[in-house]
Amino acid sequence: MARIVMKFGGTSVADVAKIRNVAQHVKREVTAGHQVAVVVSAMAGTTDRLVQWTREAARVHDAREYDAVVSSGEQITSGLLAITLQGMGIPARSWQGWQVPVRTDGSHGRARIVAVEADELGRRLDQGEVAVVAGFQGISPDNRITTLGRGGSDTSAVALAAALNARCDIYTDVDGVYTSDPHIVSRARKLDRISYEEMLEMASLGAKVLQTRAVEMAMIQRVPLQVRSSFEPPDAPNQATVDGFGPGTLVCDEEDIVEKQIVSGIAYSKDEAKVTLIRVVDKPGVAARVFGPLADANINVDMIVQNVSEDGKTTDLTFTVPHGDLDRAIEVIEQAQDEIGYHRLVSSTDVVKISVIGIGMRSHAGVAARMFQVLGERGINIQAITTSEIKISILIDAAYTELALRTLHSAYDLDA
Repeated sequence: MARIVMKFGGTSVADVAKIRNVAQHVKREVTAGHQVAVVVSAMAGTTDRLVQWTREAARVHDAREYDAVVSSGEQITSGLLAITLQGMGIPARSWQGWQVPVRTDGSHGRARIVAVEADELGRRLDQGEVAVVAGFQGISPDNRITTLGRGGSDTSAVALAAALNARCDIYTDVDGVYTSDPHIVSRARKLDRISYEEMLEMASLGAKVLQTRAVEMAMIQRVPLQVRSSFEPPDAPNQATVDGFGPGTLVCDEEDIVEKQIVSGIAYSKDEAKVTLIRVVDKPGVAARVFGPLADANINVDMIVQNVSEDGKTTDLTFTVPHGDLDRAIEVIEQAQDEIGYHRLVSSTDVVKISVIGIGMRSHAGVAARMFQVLGERGINIQAITTSEIKISILIDAAYTELALRTLHSAYDLDA
């Protein structure tokens, strides 16, 4: 017998029929003798509708009341799933974030979890009751409902699993984590296991299977995290491996992966914009004069490339920012033009970031050289490069996205 936190997103609970399907998944785990807590999102489209209503009510509104409205979607879903489970003869009750309680800070709309006090909920699990918990929400120090922002339900599930000393199964519309986007790379294959570090890189670099905050929390708390499909037949035999996991992808410690691949996956992100400052006066402190105002404006800068002229007097400075922050970044830089001292600003959104990720890169040389070689052979120009211990990211023209992904996938022997 194990404790399991099962999380289902909006597409998995989009209507009552799909909620019944979710209930069947829960029943399978209960029948197997496990203690089960379920974390649910709002029905697909519900949160967007609630957000729109708050904007229609008032363009500028109280963030505390915004959270009170937007959090109601998960309350509906948790109640409906509890009713459905009760109708199947399974003891169940719904829990809102404040009832657990999930303690957060006071940053309404993007609150961070401080603590999960799950003692009472754990006692109910010991008594054989299924806990259906509303994700995405908690309670602030002044006892107001808070919401956790993007990926909040995934984060709720991992935090609850940590508090209950449970494993966390994230059910989504795919059956696991793939070596690349299978919609683009037809030979992409599902990974049985991936390390927390690799999954964190993939999540932050464009992979939509898991949210970055949830992976980060799972890594810190060492919560076993599994990605599964909510659309697999719920009455199919539980194809668990010897250690109790499967048939999805297990996110785990590096030490738990027996055969470590040099490269585990190829990710990409279209949410990139490039800014180039032409003929910047090359003198001490110029980088601080460029990136200081951007930091003050909460604009994240990713890749940076600097080319110094032959005479050493000027430099061309290129960097990337999130696509949605481009206009604001340009405005900030133009306002500081006199202080920075550049000749011209050029921007582009027709770029994409491609990333090669793998824990095996720590102990193997030549990964970057292979990347540059095969892309060069295909005539793909690299505009910027960043690296970390287990990742190499490059910026290329968006027109070459599919070609680059497929070429790199084959180059590192990832094809199925």
